[in-house]
Amino acid sequence: MKTSERTMEIAQAIMDQIKYADRSALWAWGAKHFAAISESKEFQGGLAFQVNGLTHKGWVKVCLRWVDDYTIIFINKNREVVKTVEGCYCDMLVPVIDFIEGK
Repeated sequence: MKTSERTMEIAQAIMDQIKYADRSALWAWGAKHFAAISESKEFQGGLAFQVNGLTHKGWVKVCLRWVDDYTIIFINKNREVVKTVEGCYCDMLVPVIDFIEGK
């Protein structure tokens, strides 16, 4: 399997997990401009997207770590990291992002 194939599968799996947990979550966050995150030393891959939430406007990166949990990184419009949440599992993705979004 090519790395790019694996990268796309991980990004799609994250999107599927978010949709499974809450079908309207991506819509509620104003999510758009989805991009797969490539494998790195720290992460197997991930999903990045732009959001326009109540309190957080900018980008969200959901990164799959090698130990099989997620690190969620919130980046503002100035491209500054405003919050990082480590040790998340798939059932925590929507609640964590919702909390930061200010729902």
